[in-house]
Amino acid sequence: MAAYVLRRVAGHVLLLTLAASLGYAFAAGCLRPRAEFEARYPRPPQRVIDTELARLGLDEDRPLAGRYASWAAGVVRGDFGRTVDDRPVAAELGRRARVSLWLLLPAVVAGAVLGVLLGACGAVRRHRLGDRLGTVAAVAVLATPAFVLATLLQFGAQRINASVGLPIFASVGEYAQGESGGILAGLGGRLRHLMLPALTIALGQIALYSRYQRTLLLDALPAGHVRAALARGVRRRTALLKYALRPTLVPVATYVAYQAGPLLTGMTLTEKVFGWHGMGEWLVDSIARDDVNAVAAIGCCAAVLVLTARLLADVLAAAIDPRARR
Repeated sequence: MAAYVLRRVAGHVLLLTLAASLGYAFAAGCLRPRAEFEARYPRPPQRVIDTELARLGLDEDRPLAGRYASWAAGVVRGDFGRTVDDRPVAAELGRRARVSLWLLLPAVVAGAVLGVLLGACGAVRRHRLGDRLGTVAAVAVLATPAFVLATLLQFGAQRINASVGLPIFASVGEYAQGESGGILAGLGGRLRHLMLPALTIALGQIALYSRYQRTLLLDALPAGHVRAALARGVRRRTALLKYALRPTLVPVATYVAYQAGPLLTGMTLTEKVFGWHGMGEWLVDSIARDDVNAVAAIGCCAAVLVLTARLLADVLAAAIDPRARR
């Protein structure tokens, strides 16, 4: 198992290097930071603009390979450069990443666990009322864009707050004014602000994974080894969990990992709607400002998240089914 994990880690490090390099190349090739300086009022002199671009490593007259080499050398040291308004990218990236992870982790865990459970229940109780209602609800959620779902949840939360006379749900912001910015301090207030955006992300994940898990389990239930286990006198519950459900968790884990990329896109919209100042919001603002270093750093962080999810999925699959280690 250790050798398998080391091989996967080495492969993912190579993929991370490639993804981060391509991210910087696309950002440096498509964005034009000079326009950000030229649009300022009053407009700085051209000599000042050229000096600032050179100092920030964003001089378009310098070959792309040279700019990439300087950026990569800084990344190895933990320095992602500076933004177009001369702030350290690494500090801002750390703060934004904490905000996004605080939102993303509970939503992903809840979405995956509940999606697998509901999909398994739907397959075992196929064509019953609960399964039919679950199918209709999943299709409705999947057909609803993330920003529409977020707006509907905000509207519903406001009606609930008004009916009970208490601010049970907070529809905007990471935490209320006056609350501490730490995670442990003011935990109740943060949870109140977390519920709606996390639910927006989790609902889509639950709908997606429940349909996938249901389909896989329906294919596994009539398999020969499951029927053989039942014929040997194995309890139905044990046969379903060990011989039917367990093998289907391997492709589900892989599928969850590959959904990390689209999930980051959906998180961007969710952060904008609910006023969370995470990486998604920062990415949109940085692209609008032609901030090459910020966009490249966000792309590097996103690659780390996606490849980490894939690595965890590979390890989980190998733990469930030893044949996956080959």
